[in-house]
Amino acid sequence: MKTALLSIGLLMGSMSAAQAADGTVTFLGSVHSGACSIKPDSVDQTVHLGAIAKHQLQTGGKSEARRVLIELEGCDLTGLTDNTVTTTFTAAPSSAVPGAIGTVGGAGGIGIMMTHGSKPIELGVATTPQAIVAGDNTLEFGAYVQGAATAPIVPGDFSAVTNFTLAYQ
Repeated sequence: MKTALLSIGLLMGSMSAAQAADGTVTFLGSVHSGACSIKPDSVDQTVHLGAIAKHQLQTGGKSEARRVLIELEGCDLTGLTDNTVTTTFTAAPSSAVPGAIGTVGGAGGIGIMMTHGSKPIELGVATTPQAIVAGDNTLEFGAYVQGAATAPIVPGDFSAVTNFTLAYQ
């Protein structure tokens, strides 16, 4: 009897050791009523604008534009009237560059400008509607660093954040 209880105790102890946690997996997401799902890589993304030479930004100069993509999947156009989507970007504005997204960090005299096609995006204002089709779609925008017209450009690291909202028509 003692041997049987000891065996059961050892077996139970080894089972709990075999099930010890080595890490965690966190699942995040949301459910919304929009016509399309947003691919996970587009929900929270990082756009690298590069290491930009100070002289390129002086007197209102700008860096090379980089693509900003929002990838949509599983679009269902049922209930839409125009089969279009607009995007509204919001962010803290730059104090150095009018109309630009403000930056934080050591760099100064700069802001991040966004474009839709060749047109600048105005923060808080919906973009021109883009046609979408059933299935997958990619919304393309641009972003670049803009230097202040008259303020000095201060070298250093920077970052900026913008949020986007999609509205389907």
